[in-house]
Amino acid sequence: MTSPNDTVLPDSVRGHWVDRSPARLRPYLRLSRLDRPIGTWLLLWPGWWSIALASALSAGAPDTRAWFGLPDLFLLALFGIGATAMRGAGCTYNDIVDRKYDAQVERTRGRPIPSGAVSVPRAVAWLVIQALIGFAVLASFNTFAFWLGVASLGLIAAYPFMKRITWWPQLWLGLTFNYGALLGWAAVIGELSAAPLLLYAAGIFWTLGYDTIYAHQDTEDDALVGVKSSARWLGARTRPFLYATYAMTIVILAAAGATAGLHWAFYPLLGVAALHLAWQARALKIDSPEDCLAKFRANHRTGWLVFIAVVVGSVLA
Repeated sequence: MTSPNDTVLPDSVRGHWVDRSPARLRPYLRLSRLDRPIGTWLLLWPGWWSIALASALSAGAPDTRAWFGLPDLFLLALFGIGATAMRGAGCTYNDIVDRKYDAQVERTRGRPIPSGAVSVPRAVAWLVIQALIGFAVLASFNTFAFWLGVASLGLIAAYPFMKRITWWPQLWLGLTFNYGALLGWAAVIGELSAAPLLLYAAGIFWTLGYDTIYAHQDTEDDALVGVKSSARWLGARTRPFLYATYAMTIVILAAAGATAGLHWAFYPLLGVAALHLAWQARALKIDSPEDCLAKFRANHRTGWLVFIAVVVGSVLA
């Protein structure tokens, strides 16, 4: 008989190291979604894009390690630690709030809290530990970036409730998940300007697309329990919606690059990312949860393609 500690969720990466971790620790790692790293990457990419974008302006400054337009590797690592901790804290908080809903949905009823593997008090303690790690990373940034990061807590706190009150929780997720586009720039430059704001807007459109794809896995269960989503609202209109949101993503990313003064090489490389997003929209099978999960995960490649484009544009600038 499988214990709650051994429950492997449908969207987990098979053979992940979490499955081989100590049994008592395993539910907490799964509560943080460490067996589903795509969410951490999607949270991290806007921050890495922004750091790379800011590097085009900060190269050679005495208080930065952005040499020759290359992004600061130490800052990239800090953002990686912060994204892992805060994504884990956010997922833990979300599961505490949504535990009754998750118990009614096939894909989520095996999660640590509804399955009984982790009690609510222990989940709260785990949330605090992860939040403290994220706070420590934030405290290492300049004063402006620190308070900018603190301001994001309201977005994080409100997110789990959006699916109860609006058909567009994906928009709120976009506001939350792409906050790194502002924070990365602020950590390098110490202020905000048009370029990171454009990058933030591009990320929001990107999230509207990929999270609508993700939400199509649960449309039937969501309808039964009364949870709203863009996937339920759009239905068969999802494909043209994806074309539109992904097109806006690329157009606004191009505008951000132009505002930051990136080299022209940025644009053809960004075009490769555009083709990848167009493939997602064209090939998506909204009636196949497996295909929706695969297309959602494919956005990790989108993140890499945009990051490479920004780094090349920054270095050559």
